[in-house]
Formats: sequence, C-alpha cells, structure tokens
Amino acid sequence: MNSALRVLTVLGGSILLTLAAGWAVDLLLRRADARHPETPLWDLLRRCRRALLIVLFAALLRGAYRQIAWPPLQDHAAAVGRVLSLTLIGAGAWLLVAVASAVVESGYARYATSTRDPARLRRVRTQVTLIMRVVTVLVAVVALAAMLVTFPSLRALGTSVLASAGIIGIVAGVAAQSSLGNLFAGFQIAFGDMVRIGDTVVVAGEWGVVEDITLTFLAVRTWDERRITMPVSYFTTRPFENWSRGGIQMTGTVFLHCDHRAPVDLLRDKAEEVLHNSKEWDGRGWDLAVTETTPSTIVVRVIVTAKDPDDLWTVRCAVREQLVAWLAEKHPDALPRILLDPAPGAAPAHAPAPGQAPAPGQAPAPGQAPAPGRAPAPDAAGAAGAAGAAGAARARQ
Repeated sequence: MNSALRVLTVLGGSILLTLAAGWAVDLLLRRADARHPETPLWDLLRRCRRALLIVLFAALLRGAYRQIAWPPLQDHAAAVGRVLSLTLIGAGAWLLVAVASAVVESGYARYATSTRDPARLRRVRTQVTLIMRVVTVLVAVVALAAMLVTFPSLRALGTSVLASAGIIGIVAGVAAQSSLGNLFAGFQIAFGDMVRIGDTVVVAGEWGVVEDITLTFLAVRTWDERRITMPVSYFTTRPFENWSRGGIQMTGTVFLHCDHRAPVDLLRDKAEEVLHNSKEWDGRGWDLAVTETTPSTIVVRVIVTAKDPDDLWTVRCAVREQLVAWLAEKHPDALPRILLDPAPGAAPAHAPAPGQAPAPGQAPAPGQAPAPGRAPAPDAAGAAGAAGAAGAARARQ
C-alpha cells in the first residue's frame, strides 16, 4: 500500500507540476502577445507547449523515479532511467527546433510586413528555409549522439570512431563527393540569390516555378502540374533562364502569317481592341508591325506585355486566337493560301488583252469585235468548205 501511494504521489505530482508550469508559461506568452501585437513571436512560441510539457514531465520523472520504493521498479531502475533520459533528450531536441523555428518565422513575418519587394521576400524565404533545415539536421545529430552516449557499449564504440576520424573523414569525403557538392551548392543558391522559391525558370527546356529548395535537390512545378526534381548543383554549373530575376514583368510576342493583301492598319486597330478588352494585359505597351516577307506571305509580329509569366501566356493566346478568328470572318482573303489555279477573272494566256486586235490568223475572243478594216478570219472548217465549193464550180464549167 505504501509503494502504491508513492507511485501515485510521484506520478500525480509530476503531472500536476508539469501542467501548472505549462499553464504559467502559456499565460505569460499570452500576456506578452497582448502587449506586443505587432510581434508574432509570442503567439508562435505558444505552439511549443506540447514539447515543453513532455520535457518537464520527463525531467521531473527522471529526478524522482528513484524515490518510488516499488520492487519491480527497483529491479529495472537502470532501464527506466535510460528510457527517461532518451525521452528527455528527444523532447529537448524537439523543443529546441520548435523554438528556433518560431524565432525564425517571426523574423521573416516582420520582414515581410516591412518590405514590398517580392524578389527580396523570395530570397529571404529561401534562406530561412535552408537555415531551418540545417539547424534541424544539426540538432538531430547532436541529440542522436547524446542518446548513443547513454549506452556504455556504444560509448566505447564512439571513442574508437573518434580516434579514427581522420581516415573515416577522408573515405567519407571521397564517397560523398557528389552529396557534399550539392550541399555547398545549396548554400550558394541560398545566399548567392541565384534562384529563389517562387521564381519562374526554364531548365532543360521545361518552363515552371521553383516550388521547393533543399540542401541537395530543387523541385520545379511545371505548367501541367508535373514536378521536376533536379540536383542543386545543376543551377551552379549550367546556364538556365530565370524569368523572375530583376522583376516578374515580361514582354512577349505573337507571330501571324498573312497574305500580302492583309489590311495591316485594320489588323493593328483590332489588336489594340483585343488588348484593351483583356484583363491580363498590364497596359505598359504593345506594338504591331510587319517584320518579314516571303514570296507567298508576310509575317506580322504583335508585342504584348503582362505583369507575370502566367498572364503573359494568357494574353498571347487571346491575341492570337481573336486575330485569326477576325481575319477568317472579316478578311478571309488575308489568310495565307496556296494558289493552284489562275486568279478569278484573269484572261487565258492565248487570248488577247481587252482592246487589242487578235494576231493574224487568230479568231477574236468571244464577245470581241474584229479590228477595223479587217475581215474576221475564217476558221479551219470554213476555209476547207469554201475551197471545196470553188473546185466544184470550176468542174461544172
């Protein structure tokens, strides 16, 4: 009965003290958040309450479990102490990462409210993301090392590993050369401002938006919702297009192939009408000009502007679609075609031009009068018939 009472006292007291301390910390954070609403740090720190409660509870049990005079527990005191130590180390690492994340996120939120430059925001966001991942990895490695030290056999193994750290470091450096290259490339991207999360890029012939950047790879989301995962070293060793560098406003072109008889002035007025009715056009500028001619067509180029690549694609498609539809409806002869027959109304090659006398021995064209002072030439059948009649008359004589 006495042992059971001690177990209940230790467990109940640890739970009550943990809840009381958690409530007090949460109360202080709420009051600090009410006094400083412009700083989101205090509200973000409240998200660490769960990790804090586990740390407090594990610490209290770790210090008081030996006071429980319970025979089963006394027989496994070392194992219970090791489990509590491992729990305390893991919860402490979790709490440290959560606090660091809250501090970094608070700093980024305050910076985002003080600047209006989207390029700088994407750069800071990329740096903050990579810094937090580095901190998480470091804390996890240290926590894992601390957990291994709690085991005597692994402690001896760790001492031997440290003694041969030079050889292991050389072997690991050679074996992980590519991974280390990607690691340093990730730092170069984060702090060199080469590419940022949210940038519109063209890599390996694919157009997309940078969705995620880690220490080893970079994910690009294409326009058709595919994900292209590439090593970060690609962006430090090969050229690529970054459409968001220096601003996201863009200028695009639309090319149309038309017949030489196309009404360019009317086409220019229609292009202006289409752009003014398009909400994706940002109004910065536009132009329409004939940039090239071929034996059968002319090339009309339309220049349009938009505030970002997505709107530029939309306005280019709208201009191309509506101009082609307008030409097909209003000016079908302005569309390119392949001529296989003579133009309608053209005279045959053997017929004389209007107002010109036919060549000697050639009959006039239908509906054309013979030349003045010249009798119409008989055709071949008429000439043969006349010759036959003259021969018959001479024979009768």
